[in-house]
Amino acid sequence: MCDIGGLDKLVANRAYLKAQIQDDKEMRKQRRTLILPQLENCTRVHAAIPKDFEDICERQPIGKTCFRQFLLASNPEYLAAVEFLELNDWNLAEAGAKEKAKFCKADSKSFLSYLTEDIVEKCKAVSEKDFEEMLMGQVKEAMQEFLRGKPFNDSPFFERFVQWKEFEKQPISDKYFYEFRTLRKGGFGEVCAFQVKSTGQIYHIGENGIEIERIIHYTAQITTGILHLHAMDIVYRDMKPENVLLDSQGQCRLSLGLAVELPNGKTISQKAGTKGYMAPEILKHEPYRTSVDWWALSCSIYEMVASRLPFRDHKEMVTKEEMVRRTLVDECKFEHENFDAPSKDIISLFLKKNIEDRLGCK
Repeated sequence: MCDIGGLDKLVANRAYLKAQIQDDKEMRKQRRTLILPQLENCTRVHAAIPKDFEDICERQPIGKTCFRQFLLASNPEYLAAVEFLELNDWNLAEAGAKEKAKFCKADSKSFLSYLTEDIVEKCKAVSEKDFEEMLMGQVKEAMQEFLRGKPFNDSPFFERFVQWKEFEKQPISDKYFYEFRTLRKGGFGEVCAFQVKSTGQIYHIGENGIEIERIIHYTAQITTGILHLHAMDIVYRDMKPENVLLDSQGQCRLSLGLAVELPNGKTISQKAGTKGYMAPEILKHEPYRTSVDWWALSCSIYEMVASRLPFRDHKEMVTKEEMVRRTLVDECKFEHENFDAPSKDIISLFLKKNIEDRLGCK
C-alpha cells in the first residue's frame, strides 16, 4: 500500500520512463524527420548567409559546432585553437594562471603557433593580474585573424551548416512532440511535460533540487533576461521555474505570459503572478514596477536549491490567506542541506520585504 502522494509519484515516474523507452521502429521513424535537405535545395539560404566569421563561427550555435568540427578534422595545428575556444566559452573564469599561460608558451602542446613573436614576448612580460586581459585581447584577435583565412566556407562542414539553416526554416508543430504528463493547471491553461520525438529529450527537476553549479548558470541567464526586459520598461511579473524553458543547448528561454510594459516610470497595482512567488507590494495592492521580479527570482532560486518555496513546505496545502500572511510577516528559513553561504546571501538580499532594501531596487 502507498499513500496518495506516493501513488502520484509512482504514476508520474512510470509515465516518464515510458516516454523514455520507445519502440525502436517508432524511434527510427521519428529520426527520419531530422533528415537534412539536399544541398541543391539550399541555394537561396546559401546565397543569403553573410560571410561573417564572428556571426557564423562564434555566435550561432550550429555554425560554432560545424566550425570546430572543421578545425578538428583539418589540421592538428588547430587543436590548440579549439582548446582555446572552449576555454574562452567560460571566459577563463575557472582556469588557473598555468592553464591560461600554456597557449603562449612555445614548448607547450597547446601553444598557438601562429602568434607573432611580439605577442609572445608581451605575454611573457605582462603581470598575472593583466594576463587574462591580454589573452582575451591581442591573443584572441590574432587567433581570429588566423582562423578567418581557413577555407571553412569551401568545406563539407560549411555545407552541413547551410543544410541546418535550411532545416531551421521548417515550421515546428505538435507532430514533433509527445505529450505525456500534465504538470500543473492554472488560470491560463495547463503546463505539460513534452518529449521531443526525434531525440527523446526531457528535462525535469527532482525533489532534491538542482546542483549548485547549474543553479548559478541558470540564475545568471535568467537575470540577464530580466535586466534586458527591465531596460525596455517591461515587468515580467510571473518569474518561476515553470516559466523557464531550456533549449537543446541548455540555454534559458523565458515565457512572457503576464509581462507588461510600463514606460516613462509608470507603475501598476494590478494583482498578477503565482501564489508563493508574488512580492509583498503585489499582495498589498501597492503600486509597483520591476521590484516584483527580483522577489520572484529569489523565490525561484530558493526552489531550485530546496525544491520548495520559501514560505511553503514541499507539497504543503496552504490557503491563499495563510500564504499572504506568511509572505508579509514570516522570515525566510534555510533548512535544506543544499543551502550554502552564497545562496543564502543572494536569496536574503532579493527577499527583502521593503522595496528600498531589496537587491536590484536601490
